[in-house]
Amino acid sequence: MEREKRNDLSFSRKRSFTFGAYGSVDRFTCGDETRPESGENSILDILDSPPSNRQPLFSASSNQRGTELFEIIEKLQGSRIDEQRCEFPLPLKSQLLTIGGDLPLILPPKLGGYWVDPPLERLADVSPTSSHHGLDPETYDIMERDGEAKIYHEFFRSRYHHSFTAVDPSLGPLVLSVCLEEEESKLRVILRMKECSLHGVFSASLFPNIPSAVELAKMLCDRVTVSKFEVVSYLKAPELITTFDEHRVSPNFKFGILYQKNGQFTEEDILSNTEESEEFKELLSILGETVQLQGFTGFRGGLDVCHGQTGSEAVFTSFHGREIMFHVATKLPFTEGDPQQLQRKRHIGNDIVALVYQDGQTPFLSDVIKSHFLHCFLVVRRTRGPEDTGETAYQVSVTAREDVPPFGPVLPNPPVFTDCSLLREFILTKLINAEISCYKAQRFSRLELRTRSLLLESLQAELSTRSQCMMGDPSLSALPSSEGARGASEGTGGFIENFKRAIRVRSHSFETLGVPRKMGGSASQKPKTDKDGEGDKSPGHLSADSLGLVELKDQASPQEET
Repeated sequence: MEREKRNDLSFSRKRSFTFGAYGSVDRFTCGDETRPESGENSILDILDSPPSNRQPLFSASSNQRGTELFEIIEKLQGSRIDEQRCEFPLPLKSQLLTIGGDLPLILPPKLGGYWVDPPLERLADVSPTSSHHGLDPETYDIMERDGEAKIYHEFFRSRYHHSFTAVDPSLGPLVLSVCLEEEESKLRVILRMKECSLHGVFSASLFPNIPSAVELAKMLCDRVTVSKFEVVSYLKAPELITTFDEHRVSPNFKFGILYQKNGQFTEEDILSNTEESEEFKELLSILGETVQLQGFTGFRGGLDVCHGQTGSEAVFTSFHGREIMFHVATKLPFTEGDPQQLQRKRHIGNDIVALVYQDGQTPFLSDVIKSHFLHCFLVVRRTRGPEDTGETAYQVSVTAREDVPPFGPVLPNPPVFTDCSLLREFILTKLINAEISCYKAQRFSRLELRTRSLLLESLQAELSTRSQCMMGDPSLSALPSSEGARGASEGTGGFIENFKRAIRVRSHSFETLGVPRKMGGSASQKPKTDKDGEGDKSPGHLSADSLGLVELKDQASPQEET
């Protein structure tokens, strides 16, 4: 008898159950040890009943108890799935949502972290008759990603100038360019450092003699401590320097477009839409032209133009000398049985800015799309126009993460457009400026600094090595297998190869952004290739996302973004 009691005690202490595939283990103990409390009809009522009341394992009610056990496990699993979803929006009956009689386009998340323009308190009157509809398109200025990126190409390459390199003990690699503009008696200088490039123009009359490279560098940055610069004598140095200076300049952009129906709050619902309303098609026609991807020769934005793996159609447009490809969710492949729609999330989740069209009064939650890259959403809703004209009007709102600086053009008051051409001008300008402004956010700025540091280090080493080869350094000439000597003999540019290699470094980029690395490969994780087996080689693709995100964004799988 005593032996049976010890067995029962041992059984109750070691007993544990795992609920489904989530790996959650609830351990139950007896005696004076603490035991988690549970609600009504808990598993403890079944499993931790006293031995005297416990039914035999093969009693008549065992099937019923087993059924109840699995029902409880299923409920626990369901609650676990719900816990992983995003926060449900505020109650729609809240007084906050009834401003002006209409629901706002955007709701900020419960935990914050996003700003919304216009704020909710400004939505008291969104009637298109209460004020002007938009601003003058001439005020829609497109921001420059790097305002000084083309200074070298504009003022130096066409004039006689010199470049110098050095490695500062505290600042790292330095590349200095000096140009004497005799017709204007000016001395123009550019100092490239890891953090930034400094540009200065000095009057030549200030110097009795032309100052040395060290003096000029210290005039731009007093933190320079190097005592000597090396002269760059490589004949193709201007080409390499221009490539570095303009690595952030691109005429190409890609944006996502989401279609939100009335009553849709979750990411799964929004990404699962397959049909397009006539109103949504009308907005797409305002933004651009629907093109066939098969054989498309313009900027493809990572879409497949050979094998149809990313759908058959897309929306494309040219805007003030820039090419824009839209990743329209409803035109990307739909996968039956996949609630997350990973084929669509692969592109939408890897964009930085997305446009949301609302077909109804349901607000958009700023954080409903889980992504490490999406930092800004432009939300558009079709609304009532002036009663006397019967025109179609569009209401616009913007939301972005809190570390994204504000950007223009400014939303009109009220934020309503009745002119389709004005709406197109505003939206496209706003999308471009949004992406440029998002690069200043913390995640992207850290990655940009890392990429620039790698490229500058490679540029300085390349210019120094090739210059020594040009001057007949026997130690380098005897090393044909070295990168510098090989590049000099082939004339192909080792810096260019290092530049391409730098922007393909995914491991460093993932560590910077806090994204976990993939431990294994799959078909959906392979980098996209063209018919020649290489990535997108359109003119702006290499430099469009020169933060090091080109390959990172194109190859990142949706599992990492979710």
